[in-house]
Amino acid sequence: MAKFLISETIHSYPVLTVRLGQTGAGNQYGATENGKAVKLTADSRYELCALGDAIEGVIVNSELATQGTVDGYSIGGIVGKGYKNVTFDGTQAAGTGAIAVGAYVVVGDVTAKGTKLEGPLKVRSATTQADAKAAPFKARVVSLGSAGTGAVGTVGVIELL
Repeated sequence: MAKFLISETIHSYPVLTVRLGQTGAGNQYGATENGKAVKLTADSRYELCALGDAIEGVIVNSELATQGTVDGYSIGGIVGKGYKNVTFDGTQAAGTGAIAVGAYVVVGDVTAKGTKLEGPLKVRSATTQADAKAAPFKARVVSLGSAGTGAVGTVGVIELL
């Protein structure tokens, strides 16, 4: 008999409309950035996170293809709350080892801008759990998924707090 597992809910939360990326040709974010983690970088603007960054939100849509740019920026939606499917990517420092339920996580290996994610966003267990827990933006593991191990490459669920 199948067991109950928490599933993704971020699409149930309000979508915040923001500027995405930077101005200038080739710097805006299109649909290939959907599902990637972002952080606030300037007035009303979010950019893709780098390895080890806290997750402030996840891009859920871009209006670049239908709307073009506004003041040189693409406009899109992000969500910063709820449950999000992720791929476990080990520890922050080494990218190896399993992640446990309750562990606070940061962005794992990133997919380059302009390249669509091949699977769920990758996350790594934060090196300093106390600092991650105290940070204003945090995410923690709430389900190890069907594999139930938290091993590198397995899919689970984090809660964006």
